[in-house]
Amino acid sequence: MSHIDTLPPLREVIQKHGLAAKKALGQNFLLDLNITMKVARAAGDLEGVTVLEVGPGPGGLTRSLLASGAKRVIAIERDERCLPALHEISDAFDGRLTAISGDALELDHKKILQDNGVDLENDRIKIVANLPYNIATPLFTDWISESQWPPYWEGMALMFQKEVAQRIVANQEDKAWGRLGVLSNWRTNSDIAFDLPPQAFTPPPKVTSAVVMVSPKPEPLVVKQKTLEQVTQAAFGQRRKMLRQSMKALGGEDLLNAVGIKPTLRAEELSMEDFVSIAQFMEQRAK
Repeated sequence: MSHIDTLPPLREVIQKHGLAAKKALGQNFLLDLNITMKVARAAGDLEGVTVLEVGPGPGGLTRSLLASGAKRVIAIERDERCLPALHEISDAFDGRLTAISGDALELDHKKILQDNGVDLENDRIKIVANLPYNIATPLFTDWISESQWPPYWEGMALMFQKEVAQRIVANQEDKAWGRLGVLSNWRTNSDIAFDLPPQAFTPPPKVTSAVVMVSPKPEPLVVKQKTLEQVTQAAFGQRRKMLRQSMKALGGEDLLNAVGIKPTLRAEELSMEDFVSIAQFMEQRAK
């Protein structure tokens, strides 16, 4: 009998600890262990890996990560009601789970890992989470905005609303192409692994969800993120207008002509490399 078989069903855990999902916290629990194991498998080989998880709730995905061989799971949970249930999982898995109470948006994730004995330079680290919808995008952008690159994590498997997932993996041929796609494409490779219908969650959300696999590019194009964000904000802020108008404040036609981009194009017609070229030229011009 495996450790996961010694634990009570998640619905019993929810009832025992009074863990009715709170809409204010963006909670939609995954209770089907077949699904949580599928998410864990999507993260790849977890043997010897420390996993950072955000929003474990009653611990459905947490159980599957540990059962899939994760060396350790360090989980950040804002809802203190969930901590006793997570401690029960830790006991069942020989202390390989560490539950941290706090708001993931406000905590220093690298410091949490280090404080719990993780070597950021030498240990294998992955981030796997069924992210609360209301904090998913800012968490993702934080993780791909590390000052040191490649980052401390070697891969991520993250649950998003499908609409957000499509924006992350989009390129210039896709309708979802925009600022998030440019930033994601600049530093990472990403793909949607699979979709999950609302009925897979308790309570069911009003939207379809998707698991996105993310891996860091070892040598992304060299540019300051702040400059790249400035360019994409201007371009996509008025995406229906030609670039010569939407980017007027940054230099308009003169800027675009200098980097060989037609001023009559619109933002969605540019590639990630085009946006980086504009940002690089702006940085050179500012020197």
